[in-house]
Amino acid sequence: MTATLVIVRHGQSQANKDNVFTGWSDAPLTKLGIQQGKQVGDQLAKLGLQFDDVHVSYMQRAIITANLILEKIDQLWLPIHKTWRLNERHYGALSGLNKDAVKKEVGAATLHQWRRGFLKRPPMLKKRTHERRYDRLGVKVPLSESLKMTQERLLPYWQDQIAPRLLDGRNQLIVAHGSSLRALIKYLDSIADDQIDQVEVPNGEPILYRFDDHLNIIEKKFITDGEQHVN
Repeated sequence: MTATLVIVRHGQSQANKDNVFTGWSDAPLTKLGIQQGKQVGDQLAKLGLQFDDVHVSYMQRAIITANLILEKIDQLWLPIHKTWRLNERHYGALSGLNKDAVKKEVGAATLHQWRRGFLKRPPMLKKRTHERRYDRLGVKVPLSESLKMTQERLLPYWQDQIAPRLLDGRNQLIVAHGSSLRALIKYLDSIADDQIDQVEVPNGEPILYRFDDHLNIIEKKFITDGEQHVN
């Protein structure tokens, strides 16, 4: 028995357009981001994929992208599981800052490690923020997160909620964020710590994994504009 997983980074957000660090901030989609969500749905519709579950973060940019996709593939009735564990990494004191301005201040090498490295943690907030969506769960908003920390809070959800469904032969769709998806890709593809900085997950470009009944990857494809590019 095989099962299919499709992972998608949300469509362009206003923060993406403005080139600022977002993290756990709840930036809306732009017009382009909405278009990208619909395009992903069209691409998946051409493949004729039938999903059993959808998993999204607590961020509206992921939730709305997922709904745009589901509308296009005529599967709006599917259960949508929302979890903070799929949130973007928390960029701490960088949140809301322009990326080019930060690069000018700290240098390209440091910025690259903060954005793309596995172990380097961005500067921390001086004070922890509070939001009802997390307080009600007893979840403390991070002061900042490295990609390693993001992976550590993501993997329990993968192991408890997504992997068992795939083992049951149920196709899964994940709509999340650049860093949280990079953390998952690192795990699935067994990418070394010093190589993950080369992995990029663009907005609105789905990646398809097909697994055997032991969750070994038997196929991986990047799906863009109706074409399938094998990794």
